[in-house]
Amino acid sequence: MKLGLFATFMSPIADRIMIRDFAQRADAIGVDSLWMGEHVVLFDKTENPYPGSRDGKLPVPPGGGLLDTVATFGFLAGITENLRFGTGISLISQRNPIYTAKEFATLDWLTGGRIDFGVGVGWCKEEVIASGYTWQDRGARSDEFLELTRLLWTEPEISYDGQHFQLASCHMDPKPIQNPHIPIFVGGHSRAALRRAARWGDGWYGFQLDPARAAPILDDLRAACEAQGRDPAELEIVITPTGADSDTIRAFADLGVSRLVLALGSQRPGAVDARLKEVETLLADL
Repeated sequence: MKLGLFATFMSPIADRIMIRDFAQRADAIGVDSLWMGEHVVLFDKTENPYPGSRDGKLPVPPGGGLLDTVATFGFLAGITENLRFGTGISLISQRNPIYTAKEFATLDWLTGGRIDFGVGVGWCKEEVIASGYTWQDRGARSDEFLELTRLLWTEPEISYDGQHFQLASCHMDPKPIQNPHIPIFVGGHSRAALRRAARWGDGWYGFQLDPARAAPILDDLRAACEAQGRDPAELEIVITPTGADSDTIRAFADLGVSRLVLALGSQRPGAVDARLKEVETLLADL
């Protein structure tokens, strides 16, 4: 079992010094990976509630916002040696696939292959629309996004004629370091998300689950893989749990989970220090 950390760095609490010190310490104690969430603009009122909190609101401090994943990973990659970086998740329903493919291929190139690409369609209708895309077709657009991205990462020259994206014959270099491409982890618990993971994913990313809730979802994921003619063992299972101790880690391992991405929690210096000590103890027990 590998242990990573999930940290949605938010200004003004997460400043340059805090993020630098946290990442270097996580790297030093053997944390496998750092995963970050993404929201480019925030809304005081949304049609759909945020699924990651009880009150349906993003836990953002007043006057704060989420740091950009690509820029933050670029900063941290230059001051760490082994720490991997994953998006949990990139909101591909509101992203341009050409620029995204280029950004992450460049990150993978410069980090020596330390990037994981977690993706999802997102929950915030207002943010998708603000980014210049439509809400109703976000699933179909995300499927095309993944197909096009994989082609750009693997083929010497491509053209693409989809319903949502069109691309005249061209090539994108440099390619990612990782072979055949940057691992794609499809996030989400819905049947549509599981089908997307089975079709396009190298792995699946579940969020805020305990072993009891994860078990039936993983059964559905295996069924989705079999429907696509894929061996379920091909997919790496990554989960951010609701909590973790040694017994919980063993229970997830029994379910076939290979990586747990523990929530960092508060980004206040004292809380970060305490959390890293907890993680160090868990790593020592593995």
